[in-house]
Amino acid sequence: MGETADALGMPPRKKPVPGVVVPSSLGDPASYLLDFLRYQEAEVGSAANTRKAYESDITQFCEWFRRHGPGTLHAATLQTFSEYLGQLNERGLAATSVARKLAALKMFFRYLVLEGVIKESVADLLTSPKLWQRLPQVISPENIDRLLVAPGNDDRLRRRDRAILALLYATGCRASEISAMTLRDLHLDENYCRCVGKGNKERLVSLNPVATAALRAYLDVERPLLAGGNEQSALFLSGRGRPFTRLMIWHLVKKYAARIGISQQVSPHTLRHSFATHLLAGGAEIRALQEMLGHANIATTQIYTHVEHSRLKAIHRKCHPRG
Repeated sequence: MGETADALGMPPRKKPVPGVVVPSSLGDPASYLLDFLRYQEAEVGSAANTRKAYESDITQFCEWFRRHGPGTLHAATLQTFSEYLGQLNERGLAATSVARKLAALKMFFRYLVLEGVIKESVADLLTSPKLWQRLPQVISPENIDRLLVAPGNDDRLRRRDRAILALLYATGCRASEISAMTLRDLHLDENYCRCVGKGNKERLVSLNPVATAALRAYLDVERPLLAGGNEQSALFLSGRGRPFTRLMIWHLVKKYAARIGISQQVSPHTLRHSFATHLLAGGAEIRALQEMLGHANIATTQIYTHVEHSRLKAIHRKCHPRG
């Protein structure tokens, strides 16, 4: 204890000086990307999918910066970022995509300030492109009922598929949350399951009778055959006995949505939107819905109040004699 870096045979690490760029990385912001991602994981607790999105967006910026940037990080100006956002717009990216990429850059450059690589982040001076209100697509309760029974006798793993569809709609969980569930997360006798959401935040979500029955059928009949005697903790398994991935869930939902004729833009997230909207229509409190969805900010949940209001307006226009 108390040994110095010299005693260990290691060069002492120089403390970063605010506003001074490390000479070896003057022109390459990509040299800080790995450390930034590690910081996001260890210090911020960002979810794996969030870090993956950061990595993609920042790598894209770094490639542009090498070709069109001012050459050094400390020479980056507001004009630099404006030009980058301009070329994103020229590529026809949606405002939401541009806003996400800008948010990733702001986080990255704030990290560089924190580490003393640059003195200040001019990226923070940029405002996100104006986002129009995009109401999420919702499946009607009638089509939900059809979707949940779409896996039929001709489908080899119909019990598993029904259980996945029922669990998505009953809980409002994301596909990534469903794919990460283990056997220990299920508490069927008490009709709830444990879910690990963004930022590794845990929450308990209730199960309705349809989901509970579908899960029991899958666990009793198909899962033992898929596991094949192997100790596999994942709740849902593929035909080869491997953990069912988020992408597999996406394909599964698309497959059965197409079967009942509602395939356009339907995804696992559509079931999450439908869960939230139907609960709100049934009288659920917005705060309770926030807890069920695992939203950190209630502003994210409030979009569903707009969805429900939009539905009511459509009904009014259709049914009112002066609509």
